[in-house]
Amino acid sequence: MDIELKKYKKEYGHSYSFGVFPTLELLQARPEHVVRVLISPRGGKNEGVRKLEEICRRKSIETEVNERLIERISSKENHYAIGIFRKYSQELDAGANHVMLVNPSDMGNLGTIARTMLGFGVADLALVKPAADIFDPRVVRASMGAIFKLRFRYFDTFKEYQEQHSHNLYPFMTGGSVALDVARFEQPYSLIFGNESSGLPTEYAELGTSITIRHSSAIDSLSLPLAVGIALYEASKDSL
Repeated sequence: MDIELKKYKKEYGHSYSFGVFPTLELLQARPEHVVRVLISPRGGKNEGVRKLEEICRRKSIETEVNERLIERISSKENHYAIGIFRKYSQELDAGANHVMLVNPSDMGNLGTIARTMLGFGVADLALVKPAADIFDPRVVRASMGAIFKLRFRYFDTFKEYQEQHSHNLYPFMTGGSVALDVARFEQPYSLIFGNESSGLPTEYAELGTSITIRHSSAIDSLSLPLAVGIALYEASKDSL
């Protein structure tokens, strides 16, 4: 595979994990997709870097000490290690619970949600386009490598998702018909959330059971990552 090691672009067939911990997660969860690991000479005494080198030796993954290349890829950020990996595709687990994000746009939010999902035992993420690029290094960094332990798939429309998965649907909306604290979730379920600024389109209220998270009138809505975290806690608290 001919890889151009420059600042990340969405059209590339590869991406990067910036930092020691996300790269460790990459090596442990997706070693078959790792092309190379770049190491900074400044990280020689770092325990995490030594662990990276050990895993790479064990799995026969190439390492390279190259500060200039790290700086070229990551700009001014200060990283001891960067993983270079091929992008990959996968299917969602049809029998597992899902989170669906409709048109998410913020890279940091997407990474935070990925990490939160794993914390509450949900490892399948559906993304309805247009949507943020989950392989963007900013997402990988915000997730602390959690994306490598998720199954995720993009769908052109919600209808495409529904044709493949017959889950119980729970769209989260400001005017939802059931308050979260009294809602009951039948498995397998899909917890559905809209864009950070606009939320879900009104037609989603007709799908399954719409849920609202009650909060004070001092704010108009919760942030998307916080709403997802609260919803996952309530939906999964009896199974963890």
